[in-house]
Amino acid sequence: MAKGIREIRRSIKSTKNTRQITKAMKMVAAAKLRRNQEKAEAARPYADKIQEVIASIASGTSGSKHPMLQSRPVKKTGYIVITSDRGLAGGYNANMLRAVITTIGEKHKSKDEYGIFVIGRKGRDFFNKRNYPIMEEVTGLPASPAFADIKKIAGAAVQLFANEQIDELYLCYNKFQSAISQIPTVKRLLPLEAPESTDVRAINYEYEPSSEEVLADLLPKYAETLVYSALLEAKASEEGSRMTAMGNATDNATDMINRYTLIYNRARQAAITQEISEIVAGANAQA
Repeated sequence: MAKGIREIRRSIKSTKNTRQITKAMKMVAAAKLRRNQEKAEAARPYADKIQEVIASIASGTSGSKHPMLQSRPVKKTGYIVITSDRGLAGGYNANMLRAVITTIGEKHKSKDEYGIFVIGRKGRDFFNKRNYPIMEEVTGLPASPAFADIKKIAGAAVQLFANEQIDELYLCYNKFQSAISQIPTVKRLLPLEAPESTDVRAINYEYEPSSEEVLADLLPKYAETLVYSALLEAKASEEGSRMTAMGNATDNATDMINRYTLIYNRARQAAITQEISEIVAGANAQA
């Protein structure tokens, strides 16, 4: 019985240590979540302005047929998939990868019909293990990524579309709703749909050298901006999911400690009762 009590006491101690770790990870994830939310909000004015300018140019140059705005027969599709480099984030990666695999299974019959641009070590390892065609990869992103961190992979995907090596490009990421809600999202990035605005004709822009050349320069940047915005959403979703997962782990550890403590007290009481019984029995035997 003494051995069992020592094992229970050891389990209580190890569970308390685990609870301290998960509680600290929850607090760190909460701080990172706040920073990524702030970055996402700070990036919105730029995205709104470039969308406004593109809408203005597109509305004034109706005869222009830029390849990024034109649909064509789909022979090959690209997928930009955003995952995390680290685990311990609940169902964040599993839900995203499941949505991508489902979409690929529904749209394609052969691996020659698509290619994957993957961001994050978890996604890269997942696709490599299953021999999916990876065209570009980026891993080791910081907790608060900058645009330069993903410009290479975003630019490569956009350029392949412009060169007609891929005919469609989809963006796959977890859309941030709240710390407990992240929505796996697969949406078409290219060809772009002309941004809509209600009052762009009222704004009189002058372009140099020409509106068509400005549009040709801005459209790739606009597509890359959408990728970066999705990355910020995904980072906020990752930290929100991790904060929730570590909060649940902390609560579960507390429940386990309570159960272990109850078992420990019962075992200790049983051991004391047994010792008293043995003492009484010994005294009665001598009487």
